[in-house]
Amino acid sequence: MSRSIALLNFAFWPEVQRGSERIVHDLAVDLVALGHAPTVVTSHRGRSVTATEDGFQVIRNRRPPDTALALRRFQDNLTHVPLSYLSLRRGGYDVAHAFYPTDALAAVRYAQDRARPSVFSYMGIPSRATASYKRGRMKIVEQVTTRSDAVVGLSKTACDELWRWWGVDARLIYPGVELSSFAGVEGPRAEQPTIACAASPDDERKRVPLLVEAFAHVRREHPAARLVLMRPSSERLQGELGRPGVEFFDPSPDAVADVFANAWISALASRDEAFGLVVVESLATGTPVVAADEAGPAEILDRDGIGTLFGDATRQTVAKALLEALELSKDIGTAARCRDRAADFTSERSAREHVELYEELLG
Repeated sequence: MSRSIALLNFAFWPEVQRGSERIVHDLAVDLVALGHAPTVVTSHRGRSVTATEDGFQVIRNRRPPDTALALRRFQDNLTHVPLSYLSLRRGGYDVAHAFYPTDALAAVRYAQDRARPSVFSYMGIPSRATASYKRGRMKIVEQVTTRSDAVVGLSKTACDELWRWWGVDARLIYPGVELSSFAGVEGPRAEQPTIACAASPDDERKRVPLLVEAFAHVRREHPAARLVLMRPSSERLQGELGRPGVEFFDPSPDAVADVFANAWISALASRDEAFGLVVVESLATGTPVVAADEAGPAEILDRDGIGTLFGDATRQTVAKALLEALELSKDIGTAARCRDRAADFTSERSAREHVELYEELLG
């Protein structure tokens, strides 16, 4: 049976192309392929518009200014919520699935009014800092985690912390990647040792400066080594990261695939990473990964021969992991092992698990 499913997030691409927006987009594409009718309900700075994109409907409601709320340090992205709720009422959807706490307010209210199920995907790892960094945040998260019919966590770590902080028995559904966009990329590896990082340098959690410092140690053993980073939005930050051997690329899905396929290894130095889409994308190109021994990346890199993990986040420990991974990349069997692991995280698999959850709630 075809289901009408509303996927709510305060922003959507091309305006914003972070992990949450990509997860929403890929889920919508795969829901269409499975015979369902998803609609993305989002907001933007312009007037309200509705369009069909990649086979599904996108409702972009007007996002009213929030300057007054921001000055008083209220929770971000509240002003569009009434319009999202009205879109839900007009659409009469079978399921309202939110990917941001404020959007979940609209989903929960709609579910209560229309006796339809609501789902909230927590796109991170709960902590004291994430619960209290803005006024009203804690109350909003408490409401949407307790009143949603189901809460989804992106990793075992995220589910464990949802139970610890909010007493929520979350459903584990790993995000997925459209592997054909990465597994189909062919081409020779770079001649010189090359490390790729597709994490945004603008996000402090990604710890790109730490990676750059560790790379300086790598250059002592491999003077011709390259570190290819996503170009930051700030010229000042680009200047700070611009050390010998460091290069930049402009982000796009095709560019990321090519960068990973050309590299010997990739690196994600992030902390508190709920999942790590770029880890799977790198593995899909046959490229081993260096990451912190915690949360989502550690759950993906849970076996030998596909990458290395570092513990303490110091330039020495990260450099050691990078050097070990460079050696691992020379193993003739590494690429195949990486691709085999990536195959466990397809976007179609993730979509099917979401449909199973929707049907349970509708039943």
